[in-house]
Amino acid sequence: MSEVNKELKNILEAALLVAGKPLSLKRMAALFPKDSVPSNEELKQAIEELQNEYADRGVELRQVGKGFRFQSREKYSEWVSRLSEERPARYSRALLETLAIIAYRQPVTRGDIEDIRGVTVSSDTMRTLQEREWVREVGHRDVPGKPALFGTTPGFLEHFNLKSLSELPPLSELRDLEEISRELNFSLDFGTGEEGQEPEGGSPEEGATETAAEAAVEPTGTGGGHE
Repeated sequence: MSEVNKELKNILEAALLVAGKPLSLKRMAALFPKDSVPSNEELKQAIEELQNEYADRGVELRQVGKGFRFQSREKYSEWVSRLSEERPARYSRALLETLAIIAYRQPVTRGDIEDIRGVTVSSDTMRTLQEREWVREVGHRDVPGKPALFGTTPGFLEHFNLKSLSELPPLSELRDLEEISRELNFSLDFGTGEEGQEPEGGSPEEGATETAAEAAVEPTGTGGGHE
């Protein structure tokens, strides 16, 4: 690398380490004066070299969604997690089923989710998913009533450490929610009484409805969501 490119690499390294969130190429370019903005190719070259330099270290430079961020490697999560005094958030089976249906079959309406699960979708569940910025309205279906269509967000990709939706665990390899929760590093709570956890009208009995993974095999529509 030339001296100029080494400086570019150092600037990006510093920015990524302190940003606290993924940075897109556009955001990185905005760090520089208008008369010295690096090209996307130069930015990608610097990022690639940083990734190579951190290849054997405890942290990695990873693309999540459309941005890049430094993060600890998954193999060290057991130790890093001990830095946090907060208990990990726990989510209900109802919430995880709803999120899985949206992720695998987006765009979907609330009615689609209810048809698959066989019970009413809790307003708390939908509100929790939107407050977490994992799910958003992406449009309206062109039918009477114009029901809202829901899809996942860039925040969903960032939270679950995914570059794109294509990195979701293959449905053919997932048989139940416990496996999905492990794949997505979810803490699954089969109890009741927590935020957004109990579907309106009560919970279905075990095995009374299809699991979200089984129900998601056939898509409901095209478009919506994101890569």
